[in-house]
Formats: sequence, C-alpha cells, structure tokens
Amino acid sequence: MKHRRIPKRRAAAAGGAVAALVAAGVTFQTANAGEDKSAVTVKTLSASAAGNLASTLHESLGGSAAGAYYDAEAKALVMNVVDEAAADAVREAGGRARIVENSPAELRTARQTLTDRATIPGTSWATDPVTNKVVVTADRTVEGADLAKLREVVEGLGEKAELKRTAGEFKPFAAGGDAIHSGGGRCSLGFNVVKDGAPHFVTAGHCGETGSEWSDSAGGAAIGSMLDSRFPEDDFALVKYSDGTAQPSEVNLYDGTTRQITRAGDATVGMQVTRSGSTTQVHDGEVTGLDATVNYGDGQIVNGLIQTNVCAEPGDSGGSLFAEDAAIGLTSGGSGDCSSGGETFFQPVTEALQALGAEIG
Repeated sequence: MKHRRIPKRRAAAAGGAVAALVAAGVTFQTANAGEDKSAVTVKTLSASAAGNLASTLHESLGGSAAGAYYDAEAKALVMNVVDEAAADAVREAGGRARIVENSPAELRTARQTLTDRATIPGTSWATDPVTNKVVVTADRTVEGADLAKLREVVEGLGEKAELKRTAGEFKPFAAGGDAIHSGGGRCSLGFNVVKDGAPHFVTAGHCGETGSEWSDSAGGAAIGSMLDSRFPEDDFALVKYSDGTAQPSEVNLYDGTTRQITRAGDATVGMQVTRSGSTTQVHDGEVTGLDATVNYGDGQIVNGLIQTNVCAEPGDSGGSLFAEDAAIGLTSGGSGDCSSGGETFFQPVTEALQALGAEIG
C-alpha cells in the first residue's frame, strides 16, 4: 500500500515523542475535585510545553501525581496531586496544582474491583483526571441482573467511581486513514512505520491474524503480509509491505490534502484529536478518558485504551487518530455511529510501537 500510488489513501507514520496537549476547553470549574488556590505564578505554556512539563512532573512526583490535563483558556498545565508537598513542587515548576481526594493507588484498586466483580460484556471503564474518578460506562445491552450488579459494584466504590449509560453497543469496528482488505473483510490503515529498516504499517489487531495477506482493494493483489497481530488484551497489528518501497508519513484528510505526521505521542484528557478512516473519513473530537478497559463480549476484553467522543463505524477499525502532527491511536471499537455519536476506543500508538519495535518512517 504505497501512499503515492494509491489514490484514496494517505497514511501516517509514528514515532516515540510525547504528544502536544491540544486545547480542549477544559476549565477548572468542570472538575469535581478540590483545587489549591494559593497565589502563585502559573506559567503560560503552549500545549506541547505543557505536555513536556507533565511528563517531567509525573516522573519526579511518582505516586503523589494523580493525572494532568491542559487548561486551554488559561494556557496552563493542571496537575492533580495528593499532598501539599507535591503541590508545592508543581507550583515551583510553573503548573497549577489541584489537591485531589483519590490517589492513583486508590483508583487502581477501584479498577481492579471492577475487573474482579463487574467484567460484563458491554461495559467499559477509564480513569478521568478531571473528575478524579473511574468513569464506568454501560451500553444498551447491559440490563436486568447485569445492570443491577454493575450499579451495586460502582456504588460500593463511593466517590472513586461513577456510572454512565450509552445508547449504542460496544463492539470492534471491524467490517472489514485508507481502506485495506483481507479475506473479504475491510479495515483501515493506521500509520506507516519502519521496522528493521523496512517499510510496514500498523492497524488494529482484531482486523486479522498473523500471516494474513492484505490488499488495497477488494479481491486485489496482496501488498503486504501481517507479521504480528495482538487481540484481545491489546488491539494492534503490524503488516510488512511486499515491495519494500518507503511510504510517506501522512494521513489522508479526504479533501484532496494530507496531514504530515512527524512523531507519536500520548493522549491526555481534553486533547483535541482527529480520526481518519475508510468508512466515515475524517471526524474530530476530544479525549475523554485514559487507560480504558472495554468488554466487547465473547471474552474480547481490551485494556489500556484511549476513550474519546470521536465517532466511528464498521470499517474504520485500525484507522488513524492524530493530534496536529502526532500519531496518537489506532481505532479499536466503540458504540454509536457518526449520525448519533457515541464513545470510541483507540489503541495507544506509543505502546504498539514499543511492543513491535517499530518507529516513524
């Protein structure tokens, strides 16, 4: 699948840098946890600078850091912490400190409780640093005794969790930026990458099995073979191009233009993101949760996903999620469609690249 020779596809490459935290309109007033309002000088930061500062603070504060997001209006980094000493460190670095009730360890315990007691098809949960809670979502298939059990478990977690409903049904978006085909199914190419000096691309793991061949048209000649496919638990796969020709680092915007991708990055709640896929083409939205676990049913449980409000439909699986020039995720699944909306989940690109030993090409 060479991008220049395939009219409808422009794929993107992936790297390993931290992504810019793009403005999302998240304000301090939307948070449910308390905020330290001491008179301090908060640095005015670009989104990318805030991302770098957040990474540095998470590393230095360890378990005292409880998540972060970017305040677009104030152009400031908001850092959740669990004690005053950590708050002072955030202020000294130029961030805005919020002392929150729930520590990372407490939220991890809450998530483990959900895993142990509420692994029900049609459910998901993700950590939300804005509310400092684990947000649990149940789709329309969760009802009766299952819904009652889920409510009981969530209520038992108190202020550490909250339950929401979605009108759609959680499922992988398989039906097969640009269309790729294998065995009658269709998915979307995610990002072009390089592994061991040779051109490859990444897509969703649920799209196919290791050894499957892929083409750029239904019934067309194979242009690559899937070397590694991981699903469930993770949801990513690596396909090696057959002819060994280098591919451009770009995403198809379906308007005759492309977006250049120069790096890969990590998602942050509030980040503005764009998705490109072969069914619904290009749609925008924002990241609403991190480290999401989604129960697609039939034992298909995937962990560590990015949750967003960007719509997607069958066939968009594996497609590109990006922010500015950074590759962020690969479309996994979700609920709803691009008429009614819904929740959509993405495999983090940085994790996939590390596991596959691949990088931006």
